[in-house]
Amino acid sequence: MNIQEEKIQALVDRRAGAKLGGGEKRIDAQHAKNKLTARERLARLLDEGSFEEFDMFVQHRCTNFGMDANHIDGDGVVTGQGTIDGRLVFVFAQDFTVNGGSLSKTMSEKICKVMDMAVKVGAPVIGLNDSGGARIQEGIDSLAGYGDIFERNILASGVVPQISLIMGPCAGGAVYSPALTDFTLMVKDTSYMFLTGPAVVKSVTGETVTQEELGGAGVHSSKSGVAHFSADSEDDAIAQIKKLLSFLPQNNMETAPLRPTNDPVGRMDDSLNSIVPDNPNKAYDMYGIIRSVVDDGDFFEVHKNFAKNIIVGFAHMGGRSVGVVANQPGVLAGVLDINASRKAARFVRFCDAFNIPLLTLVDVPGFLCGTQQEYGAIITNGAKLLYAYGEATVPKVTVTLRKSYGGAHIVMSCKQLRGDINYAWPSAEIAVMGAKGAVGVLKDVTEEEYNELFCNPYQAAQKGYIEDVIEPRNTRFRAIRAFEVLAGKRQEVPAKKHDNMPL
Repeated sequence: MNIQEEKIQALVDRRAGAKLGGGEKRIDAQHAKNKLTARERLARLLDEGSFEEFDMFVQHRCTNFGMDANHIDGDGVVTGQGTIDGRLVFVFAQDFTVNGGSLSKTMSEKICKVMDMAVKVGAPVIGLNDSGGARIQEGIDSLAGYGDIFERNILASGVVPQISLIMGPCAGGAVYSPALTDFTLMVKDTSYMFLTGPAVVKSVTGETVTQEELGGAGVHSSKSGVAHFSADSEDDAIAQIKKLLSFLPQNNMETAPLRPTNDPVGRMDDSLNSIVPDNPNKAYDMYGIIRSVVDDGDFFEVHKNFAKNIIVGFAHMGGRSVGVVANQPGVLAGVLDINASRKAARFVRFCDAFNIPLLTLVDVPGFLCGTQQEYGAIITNGAKLLYAYGEATVPKVTVTLRKSYGGAHIVMSCKQLRGDINYAWPSAEIAVMGAKGAVGVLKDVTEEEYNELFCNPYQAAQKGYIEDVIEPRNTRFRAIRAFEVLAGKRQEVPAKKHDNMPL
C-alpha cells in the first residue's frame, strides 16, 4: 500500500469511527431506552442516499476537568443537508451517545452553520433534539452557544420553516430553541421538556412530580400547547414531519408545491345542507365539514389535543395547500378562550409568513366569560387572533356556518380585517349577540322579532359585509374558485421597522 492509499484508508477508518459516536456500548444503551441514534434518525427522515454531512471531524476545544483527554469526532451533533421527497432540507441531530448530547461551543457552531446555510439557500431546517443540556465543563462558552442558536432561530423565523423534533431530554435553556421554531413534535414516554427538573421543583416548591408529569409529550401537547404534535414512536414522529412538510413551501418567497388530485373541484356534498341542527344549542361535527370540502378528505391537524374548541391544520383544495381554521361547536360550544385564541393566532401568522391561503369556518357564540379568563388576559390573547387576521396578506376566504356573534365575529376573519371573500350559509346568524341575550337587554323586543331582523345572514349581505349566501353543499366549489381568483393577490402594508402585536 502506497502513501496515498494509506491516507485514504486512514480517512475511511476515521469516518467509520466518527459514525459510531460514543461507541457501541452507548449505542446499545440508547437502543435499550427505545430510542434511535442520531444517524439512525436521519437515515429514516431523509431520502435514501441524500444525506451530505458537514463537520464530521469537528472536536470540542475544552480543556477543563480533563476534557482535553476526551475527544470524539463530530462532538455530539450530526449536521448536514439532504432531501425529503426530493426537496432540500438542512438538519441537525444531537447525539446522546457523546457526552449525553450536551451542548459545547463547537456543537453550537455546527448547528449555526446549517441554520445559516438554510436561510442562505432558502430551505427548511429540522432539528432533532436529544440532549442533556449545556456542557457544564465549558461554562459560559456553552451558554454563549445557546445564545448563538437562539439568534439564528429568530433571524430565520418567517424566512424558512423551522421544525423541532424532541426525541429525548430537552431541559433548561435548551428548550428555548424549539420554542422559537414553527412546529415542535414530542415522542410519548421518551421525550420531555422543562426549564427545571423534578428535583429542583421538589426543593423549591415542595411538589413531587415525575419527568413525564412535568414535561412529557402528553402535558405539552394537551395542557401547555408547547408541542404541536405528539407521536407514539420515533418512526411515527418522522412520518408526521414528512407529512407536515408536504404542505409547506421551501421558504417565504415560494408557494407550497401543488398536489395533483382526482377529487373534482365541483364535487357537491348534499349532507352539508342538513348538517347544522335546527336547535342552535346543539353541536355537530366540524371535522366532517372540513373533510367534506378539502381534497380527498385529507386534513392534517395541528395542535390536535390542545384548545379543542378551535381546529387548525393543513389541507389541499384544488391541489393548493391551505391553512384551515374552524370553531368547534362540539367543545365549549366553539367559544374563543385564551388558549384557542393564541393557538389560532400562531397558526394564522405562520400561514401568512409562508404564503399559505386561509380558509376560516365560523361558528362562534363569543368569548368565554369568567374571572379565570379575565385574570388570564383574555382581552390581550383575543387581540392576538384579531391582530393575526388583520395583518395577514395571504388570500383569506371565510365561510360563516351558524353563529357569529359580537367581538368574536370580528376576530374570526371578518370583512373589516381585510377578509377577501366572505360567504355565509343560510343558517348563519351574524349579530351582536343571540336573541335570548338581546331580548334581556332590549326588553320591548321579542325573540322572534330579533331573530327575523338579525339572526340571519341577509343584513350582512345587504350591506356588503359578505359576498354571497351560498348553499352549504356548494362550499367546496365556491371556496376553491375563490382561492383561484385570489391566487395573484398583492396587498401592501405601511412601512415600519416591525409590528408590536399584543403579547
